[in-house]
Amino acid sequence: MKPLPYGAPIALEQARAVMAAAEAEAAAHDWPMVIAIVGSGGQLVMLHALDQAQHGSVPVAQGKAETAVNFRRPSKLFEDAVASGSLGLRLLGMHNLLPLDGGLPLVADGCVIGAIGVSGMQSTQDAQVAAAGAAALAGC
Repeated sequence: MKPLPYGAPIALEQARAVMAAAEAEAAAHDWPMVIAIVGSGGQLVMLHALDQAQHGSVPVAQGKAETAVNFRRPSKLFEDAVASGSLGLRLLGMHNLLPLDGGLPLVADGCVIGAIGVSGMQSTQDAQVAAAGAAALAGC
């Protein structure tokens, strides 16, 4: 299957809507998260560190978002490949991806316009917050 094409970078208003939805999901569970949004070229558009978020989650959230946009797929696919062992372990030698769940491409009109990356809790919880943010694009 051919990957989705890249589109113009996410607009600031869209990024604000994605961020607000992700923050609301994190707040609903009292999870101290770092949420990063990058544009289709991988540049940081927005970064929010919620109260009491661990400092180490800042580069992790950015790395998850960059992985999702650079490869146009969820970062969980890489986490699963590493967990399966065998050839998946070769991904650990790559310096341009972070194989942890919590990074999702942001898609509008069939094009990747950016990505969201979330860090701060377990990777499944990070992914839950990222999914809430990504879902907000449908309303933009």
